Amino acid sequence: MVQLAEIKKARKEKLDLLKKSGINPYPLETKRTYLVSRALKDFSKLEKSKKEVIIAGRLRSFRIHGGASFAEVEDGTEKIQIFFKKDHLGPKRYEWFLKYLDIGDFIEARGELFKTKRKEKTLLITDAKILAKSMLPLPEKWHGLKDVEERFRKRYLDLIMNKEAKEKFLIRFQIIQELRNFLISNDFLETETPILQTIYGGAKAEPFKTHFNALDLDVYLRIATEIHLKELIVGGFERVFEIGRIFRNEGIDKHHNPEFTSLEFYWAYADYKDLMKFCEQMIAFILKKVFGKLEIEYEGEKINFKGPFKRVEFYELLRKDADIDLENIHSDKLAEKAKKMGIKIEPGEGTAEIADRIYKKYSRDKIIQPTFIIHYPVGAFPLAKPHPTLEGRLANFQLVAGGVELVNAFSELNDPIEQREIFKEQEKMYKQGYKEAQRTDENFLQALEHGMPPTAGFGMGLDRLVALLTDSHSLREVILFPTMRPKN
Repeated sequence: MVQLAEIKKARKEKLDLLKKSGINPYPLETKRTYLVSRALKDFSKLEKSKKEVIIAGRLRSFRIHGGASFAEVEDGTEKIQIFFKKDHLGPKRYEWFLKYLDIGDFIEARGELFKTKRKEKTLLITDAKILAKSMLPLPEKWHGLKDVEERFRKRYLDLIMNKEAKEKFLIRFQIIQELRNFLISNDFLETETPILQTIYGGAKAEPFKTHFNALDLDVYLRIATEIHLKELIVGGFERVFEIGRIFRNEGIDKHHNPEFTSLEFYWAYADYKDLMKFCEQMIAFILKKVFGKLEIEYEGEKINFKGPFKRVEFYELLRKDADIDLENIHSDKLAEKAKKMGIKIEPGEGTAEIADRIYKKYSRDKIIQPTFIIHYPVGAFPLAKPHPTLEGRLANFQLVAGGVELVNAFSELNDPIEQREIFKEQEKMYKQGYKEAQRTDENFLQALEHGMPPTAGFGMGLDRLVALLTDSHSLREVILFPTMRPKN
């Protein structure tokens, strides 16, 4: 800390000297004629023509060798070597650069391109100016395993020093863009729905609560976009989607962050079987566009997304992995077995919730290749439509790959009377202490009473998808600013 304070003090002195000499170390204007990547791409042409090139970026290294000094400048696209030559600049100007420039400063550099004796593409500096004086040094070393918490707390340093981290986020942005492109090319409309809601719904989750002063009203941060998107289906839009932030007051682990990004889309006149085919097509489209192949590696396992994906009954998984016949067991007996398995049961949870906990402990982590887990028990998803022929089961699926739940989807319940009865059951569970129960939403019920066509709904956690596709162990690796406990 003492050394850091001394460095900051020395840089502050330089800053004051610059200002006293009439130089603004944080000027308004920048003249940049080339991105570094473009200058390198057009290098041969620019070298031959001796055209002046002006670049701008952060000073990443500085090596002084008497009357000749080399440095590296990096912008948002690439890095290039620059060359300060005393004979070329003149002694006074050359010494000025050595005195005032520090690693971490943003500079504008102009000059001509040439190749060194070692054939390295370089910019011979004719002049340069400071665009932003840095007060603190960059870390000399940035070891992810050693400083993992600091990387997440100071993501800006992680992005500067860790090329792999930056690459992951570039891939993340590309994945999301290709998802958007795929949906739009299939006639889906991108929409926006409220984040602040008076009734939270669309998922089983505990919400964050806040207060709206202007209306003296308690409101919640949304736990899903589902309800409002389905109201758009009622309103006549047949294919809608939203990519947005979701907030759930839950714990933090490798697969969970209380603030995350989801994709939800709703498709009128389609069912859950249509969604499975569409999901296979969508993921194949993304992988081909972003990676050029359908196979990825995640935590040492090769995962192939070539369709069709395997389909497995939820009931069969529990029978095979946990020796539980869900069709012939009472809720109390199931809870008793779960407790013997070391599974904690929350107050108010019923058969569907307990079965899901058993599945997550005994089955999910074993599912490596992309698999649709189909036909969960009624009650697992209170907004889903029951299967027409499989009694006690839903017309739904979840997509799991690499032991990670990626997608939750189902044919939507559009019977307002049945939906009201399900809400009543959920309210009972809430009163018994189940904090994640769905609350009754009268506005949504009225929308259903006006009539909603047969509809299929699809939800995907984009952070989980990106973590899987980039072989990242934790969501914190692929969320720019993950939720963290304050250091102090």
